Amino acid sequence: MSTTLSTATTSSDQDRPELRQAIEEIVESGVLGVQLLVTDERGEWVGSAGARELGSGAGPLTDGHFRIGSSTKSFVAGSVLLLVAEGRIELDAPAAQYLPAFGLDGRITVRMLLQHTSGVFSHTGELLADGTVVPGVAWQGKAWVDDRFRTYRPEELVRLSLSKEPRFAPGEGWSYSNTNYVLARLVIEEVTGRSFAEELQRLILGPLGMTGTVAPGASPELPEPHHHSYYRYQDGGQERTLDVTRHNPSWVAAGGDMISTTRDLHTYFSALMGGRLLPAELLGEMRTPEATIGYGLGVFAQETEGGTVYHHNGATIGSAALMYGSADGSRILTAGLNYVDDADLSLAGAFQKAQQLLVAEVFCGGQADPAPSTD
Repeated sequence: MSTTLSTATTSSDQDRPELRQAIEEIVESGVLGVQLLVTDERGEWVGSAGARELGSGAGPLTDGHFRIGSSTKSFVAGSVLLLVAEGRIELDAPAAQYLPAFGLDGRITVRMLLQHTSGVFSHTGELLADGTVVPGVAWQGKAWVDDRFRTYRPEELVRLSLSKEPRFAPGEGWSYSNTNYVLARLVIEEVTGRSFAEELQRLILGPLGMTGTVAPGASPELPEPHHHSYYRYQDGGQERTLDVTRHNPSWVAAGGDMISTTRDLHTYFSALMGGRLLPAELLGEMRTPEATIGYGLGVFAQETEGGTVYHHNGATIGSAALMYGSADGSRILTAGLNYVDDADLSLAGAFQKAQQLLVAEVFCGGQADPAPSTD
């Protein structure tokens, strides 16, 4: 596949060959297309590489829409914390206080949901310490392909999770669970009486002027313009590759269903890290990591040669997002990737390489750090 590259600079007239090279290498590693936005002391750099869709001569977009996967969690956590600031939610109150219908363990707090320390089984399945896989809803293979327009209600996902044994007692471990954020979304909706999409607009998207970001619910649509996502799977002994740009993301729900652009992700993370979205005390709470893997409340904290970098990346069925920022918000990196996904997660290595390359160039002066945490 040939590489098409377009770049642009605004506040600084720098060519940034190191960023050009990084996104070209990401495409060479197997990713179909990359969109990148970087701001730092040298100004703003916007670039893209690869292809918008398979078999098309159209050049890649620089600010097209894409599914952001688990980067959604940062928006959910930010919304909860803004409701804490309004006095409508208490971080250390039992989640059951807000959601009495589920019979949640009374020791599980809202904070535990946001920090993945609740012990709640993930509705998308779990890999146990002994190597046992406990399945949840279908999100791989032909089973997902055949059911990709099915609508799951958030309450259905929660009840599936609660039918499984918890991973550990509340507060006594760490385990990344998409259901934690489905529950957090339901808390938002319960205390406000409004949908998450409406509260997201009121609390974050409207105030920050973010017009390219969508909480789609069960809608399969992706706003134009956008890159395309693909899925490779086995069907009757034959390998097939399907365009899955349109699919119903309710299987992951608030664990990773949102859509955005590099510009909107940049706007959000710049405001968040720069202290313009949350009160200082609550931003501090958000950025305080637990000891296991460095997860705060909807963000990871990663130590690099250039200092602490905060992030929450995401990947979902042929689409991925990178979202990184320095502690003061002066350096921000956001990217969207589209690719051919499969049940074996064959491009996981390429995704990790993309993170390493870009973080090294933007935050560490080109010196590679250990691989960032991913979800």
